[in-house]
Amino acid sequence: MPGAPFWVAAAIAVLAAILAGLGDHRRKRRVDLDRVGLINWPTLQMLALIAAAILVILAFHA
Repeated sequence: MPGAPFWVAAAIAVLAAILAGLGDHRRKRRVDLDRVGLINWPTLQMLALIAAAILVILAFHA
């Protein structure tokens, strides 16, 4: 199946988006507001979703 690597990569990108969403949820609910995180979770989530969409398109065209 020629599109299989794209489907696997899209699944990984969706998983990364889900994990970024969980990270953002934890950041918003933190107790100590002075502890600032190093990762911008919403940006990471958006990039992962865009990557997943592109990979799905590539999988359909492969």
